[in-house]
Amino acid sequence: MHDPVPRLPSLLEAVLSVGTDLELRATLQHIVDAAAELTEARYAALDMTDPGRDGLTGIRTAERPEPPEPPEPPESTESPKPPELPELPELVVPIHVDDEVFGDLRLAGKRDGPFTDEDEQLVRVLATQAGIAIGNARLYETARQRERWIEGAAAVTTALLSGESAADALMTVAERARRLAEASAGVILQPTEDGGMEIVTASTLDDPGDIVGVVIDPGSPVLEQLLGGEPVFIDDTATDPRMTTRVRHRFGPSMMLPLQAGGRLLGTLALPRRRGGRPYTAVERLLATQFASQAALALVHAEAQHSRERLAVYEDRDRIARDLHDLVVQRLFATGMMLESTQRRSAGTGDTDKDVHAMLGRAVDELQSTVQEVRTAIFALQQPPADAPTTFRGKVLREAAGAGAVLGFQPSTRFIGAVENRLAEPVAGRLLTALRRALTAASRRAGASRVEITVDVTAPLPDGRPGVRLTVFDDGGAGNGHAEGGGAEGGAGTTVTWQSPL
Repeated sequence: MHDPVPRLPSLLEAVLSVGTDLELRATLQHIVDAAAELTEARYAALDMTDPGRDGLTGIRTAERPEPPEPPEPPESTESPKPPELPELPELVVPIHVDDEVFGDLRLAGKRDGPFTDEDEQLVRVLATQAGIAIGNARLYETARQRERWIEGAAAVTTALLSGESAADALMTVAERARRLAEASAGVILQPTEDGGMEIVTASTLDDPGDIVGVVIDPGSPVLEQLLGGEPVFIDDTATDPRMTTRVRHRFGPSMMLPLQAGGRLLGTLALPRRRGGRPYTAVERLLATQFASQAALALVHAEAQHSRERLAVYEDRDRIARDLHDLVVQRLFATGMMLESTQRRSAGTGDTDKDVHAMLGRAVDELQSTVQEVRTAIFALQQPPADAPTTFRGKVLREAAGAGAVLGFQPSTRFIGAVENRLAEPVAGRLLTALRRALTAASRRAGASRVEITVDVTAPLPDGRPGVRLTVFDDGGAGNGHAEGGGAEGGAGTTVTWQSPL
């Protein structure tokens, strides 16, 4: 055995090089390159004992050199025998990580002759350091993967609790999981009425149209596990006899993970990779299973939140119904009393026809106001729950509701004319700004117990042009209103008038 001390600097350099990178693939490549350089081998490779654990195939430096050609056999009258090709000398050194064999470091094609004991000794020292570097790289890679999956689960939870619809929520889970798993597709399956499972959502790099709607029929070997909430891991979807769907030939390794929370199965998350793709590692399977559990819990919480929001809408509609009773019914009752009083006075006191006509006119105006109140209330009830209003009426009602939270009571709102058809941007935007300012001012006045909002698109401007008029009245005290193209009206309380050409 030769003294390895003269080659100690090269060994130290090689030992240091294998620990310069924390990424596992790069670390393995450093090991192979360092071993080849240290022994002057033309070929080096690292064959892993369990490639599926880390999702890597063999690492090598170059193509294996061909063995030297055998000499030409001498001429003979006898039938020539096929020449025996000489074996290419190899140096094989195992690499241990903790207490297990990670793989074999294979070296061949030494430039100046066969491998020596000194070469083997140097490679074994390198292999010892390589085992430590591989262990560190594994820990780092696992930590990075865990961090990515945790961040992904948190992002999904945030998105689901932000008020997405059920379909959007499922797509969020499928899309995020596909990216985290580096899969070809992210698929959500849900149980069908006949006992099968159907793909209801798919996120793919290509068009998912031919995937959505695919059904796993009852009796499929994997269905019992899926419906039982058990994960299913598949090495090759295309060739696994348990897979029976028409799209199975497109995919290779796959994970099918239950979306289950509180004993309730919401569906299954499937993450297939392309055919021939690298298999999922044990760490990836564990992290994906945990992600699916977290996503299922977020889906349940999101569903509960939507239920609470729907309940809040129903409660608000109950309040609107009470407002209809307290406001509209009382006004109708008062109007009826007014008409009855007018009838008695006309018969018993000899009032002139002019006075009777004026009082009846007031009664008619009140009835028209009542009709407007009823229409407004009905429109509010017809607004889609939890949706931002898109119509002008809805936006005005939203501003009124916001002011009601500050005032402690709900303002009365009337619309006169076809506001949706006649009022367009940017006039509608300026009107809403004026309404917001008027309601803010009303909320600051002490003693206000009544606020009335009127939007009239039938009121002409002073110059005769068609226009829109906004009137906001509150009984909080006398004051001056603001007008655009018009003036404020006097009287008890404060009236703000805003008007503009249509």
